[in-house]
Amino acid sequence: AEDIEKFSRRTVRVTREHNAECQKLLKLMGVPFIIAPTEAEAQCAVLAKGGKVYAAASEDMDTLTFETPILLRHLTYSEQRKEPIQEIHLDKVMEGLGMERNQFVDLCILLGCDYLDPVPKVGPSTALKLIREHKTLEGVVDYIKNDSKSKYTLPEDWPFADARELFLNPDVRPADHPDCDFKWEKPDIEGLVTFLVTEKGFSEDRVRSAGARLEKNMKGSQQSRLDGFFKMMPKTDEEKQAHKRKLDEKNEEKKKKAKLDKKEKAQAKAKPRGA
Repeated sequence: AEDIEKFSRRTVRVTREHNAECQKLLKLMGVPFIIAPTEAEAQCAVLAKGGKVYAAASEDMDTLTFETPILLRHLTYSEQRKEPIQEIHLDKVMEGLGMERNQFVDLCILLGCDYLDPVPKVGPSTALKLIREHKTLEGVVDYIKNDSKSKYTLPEDWPFADARELFLNPDVRPADHPDCDFKWEKPDIEGLVTFLVTEKGFSEDRVRSAGARLEKNMKGSQQSRLDGFFKMMPKTDEEKQAHKRKLDEKNEEKKKKAKLDKKEKAQAKAKPRGA
């Protein structure tokens, strides 16, 4: 079943008709939207950085390379899958990795992105190690090409500098652009029924029920809250344990640093003056 699902994902292609229908649905729901010049994730990141939206929602982790402060994953998963919505904060990711943005972008490119294939035999741990040792992709590429000890091979056509430029300077509308001046409208319930029920064969009861919820949330606030439409689930035990491990590791590092500082101060005091 998993193989069938994976194959199905690969065979589904978004068409212009799909895009047009999505835009029509959003208009009928009264939800504002923008058509991104190129990368949708890059445009969402700009909106999140500019405070126009709370977060960028995507399954693509590359969204973080466009500097969205917050990334939401699994937002559109069905409740049957029982996958909690993940909220990933970029500043915490950077702090955990101990990296600046440029290095983080290089790391993501090394692991493989929408623009380039990954380097064979280079997984997350190896990629992190290579970036930390060689600082930049230029350094990593030089090591792979010229060091006899290197066991890695770069793909034949691998223009990493071009990929980096697309991440660092994407073609987007700035947050203060007129197209980003969003305004929520009252949903067109009858229009939704015509489109979804008459044309697409959805259940009328479900469409009207969802429309009523949308109207109710719109009356409560100009911008509907996420939890009005999605069930927020608590963190899993595995996620809690991973979070605890990170905190423990951080505290342990602080203790070691404090101990080392104390030792160095004691040694400095013990040195004879004028020596």
